[in-house]
Parts: sequence; C-alpha cells; structure tokens
Amino acid sequence: MGTRNLLWNVANKCFTFGLVGLTISDRYASIVPVRGGSMSPAFNPQPSTFSDDYVLVEKFCLEKYKFSHGDVVVFRSPSNYKEKHIKRIIALPGDWIGTTHNSYDVLKIPEGHCWVEGDNSASSMDSRSFGPIPLALVQGRVTHIVWPPERLGVVERRYPKERVSSF
Repeated sequence: MGTRNLLWNVANKCFTFGLVGLTISDRYASIVPVRGGSMSPAFNPQPSTFSDDYVLVEKFCLEKYKFSHGDVVVFRSPSNYKEKHIKRIIALPGDWIGTTHNSYDVLKIPEGHCWVEGDNSASSMDSRSFGPIPLALVQGRVTHIVWPPERLGVVERRYPKERVSSF
C-alpha cells in the first residue's frame, strides 16, 4: 500500500511540474539552441567547436508585437513552418530599407511585417532570400546567452542604421 502511494505522489508531482514547465515555456520564456553560423559573431563565434550557444527567448513582446530595431528574434520560416530561424530585426513596418549593401534597391516594409537578417550575411537565409516576414511568425525575442558559461550575457541590439529610413 505504501509503495502505491509513493508512486502516485511521484507521478502526480512530475505531472504538475511538467504542466507548469510547459506553460512557462509556451507563454513566458524558453531556452533554445542556436545552430549554424548565420548569426556569427553574436552567436556561435567559433564554428569549429561542437558546442552551440543556447539563448533565452522571452515571449512578452508577442502580446502587442513590441519589437525594436536590432532585436534578435526567433521566427518560423515563411517557406517551411517546421523550421525556426534566429535573425536580427533590421526594419519594422513603415520603414524603408536598402535591400542590399551595394544597391539602390529600396523597399517599404508593409504593415504587420519586418525585415530580418543574419549577422553573417555570407551564410544567412533571411529577408534577402524570402522578403519581409509577417510579425505573426515571430515566436519571441532573444535576450540573453545562457550557455556556454564563458559567453553568458545580454544580447546586444544593433543594426545598420544607414540602410533604414522611416521618412
């Protein structure tokens, strides 16, 4: 009889902690790995190592789509909803952006969309490939690097100001 009560109590606590953990990761914050070199040097600065950076993704920004230029965000790919990408917001709705560094092509970002780019443009699949992304695909904002311990810290907001204008 005692073993059954013990098993029931352990299962009950595991289920409760699982639900609480799932709720927190779904609504408030989660930790995700950054794979690849598209955001180097901000993340995974040494591609030869076998350790990925892990980052904290907060989700409070999704309530009213509160984003700023230079925010790093996690979003679902517009071409394959199963893929997630981590990129930096360069332009927000209503902004004009020079689509490439050496060109005079300019694009106005439509309402409800943003322009995202990887820090390492040579190996990044971003808005230069698939255009402005809907804000509804954004799943959270990256705020901190939490692993590896020697890289622990806040994620810096930066973006190429010379390519963006909000006339």
